Amino acid sequence: MVGKAVKKQNLKTTCNPVFIELGLRLGVDNFYRYFKQFGLLSKTNIDLPGEATTIMHSLDNIGLVELATMSFGQSFQITPIELATTVSSIINGGRRVTPHFGIEVQNKEKETVETFEYQTVDGIVSEQTSATMRMLLEKVVSDGGGKKAKIEGYRIGGKTATSQTLPRSAHKYISSFLGFAPADDPKVLCLVIIHNPQGVYYGGTIAAPVCKEIFENILPYLGIQSDGQTVTENAGERVE
Repeated sequence: MVGKAVKKQNLKTTCNPVFIELGLRLGVDNFYRYFKQFGLLSKTNIDLPGEATTIMHSLDNIGLVELATMSFGQSFQITPIELATTVSSIINGGRRVTPHFGIEVQNKEKETVETFEYQTVDGIVSEQTSATMRMLLEKVVSDGGGKKAKIEGYRIGGKTATSQTLPRSAHKYISSFLGFAPADDPKVLCLVIIHNPQGVYYGGTIAAPVCKEIFENILPYLGIQSDGQTVTENAGERVE
């Protein structure tokens, strides 16, 4: 139990050595298998041209150093839409949905003439794991590194991120925050990315407040009250 408490605390504060420990416990083969299971080795197939693919080490080239850095999110590259799609599947009960802009085609009389369908994949994680992740990520916002995204009366989940770009000698960073709400039954997900911030560059400090401001506008528009209840027909389904 003490070990679990320590892990929760370090997730809230983003302690890289703890993530390294978890990565080493998983081992290269399991880490790579989960990376593939989460869909991170393939395109999302979003309905836009020119989607980029993940840049990842080949399995044969992953040693202890690569595994350690991968465990806290460095030494590989994924696109923002890939990140949002994967996190969505982890918090929505384990269903990966192809992200999309187009829903249907209407004629000039506003009659639907075609409805688009997109692939879904179930079982990315179990319902239990998904619920656990929602709980842990809510703690990040309620009393962890993402507390600047907290909105009084709302349950917000999220995760901070701060990465250094190459060459490291340039001391340039990418700061980000990914949030979702309501944390217990997600309906909207927000990803804020700030390239090469000046001065303070931590995601929890400069990106989380932007997400908070967005949610302060989106949640009332969706009819989601501060008690988590949805009161208008505008409300979306669980985030996909």
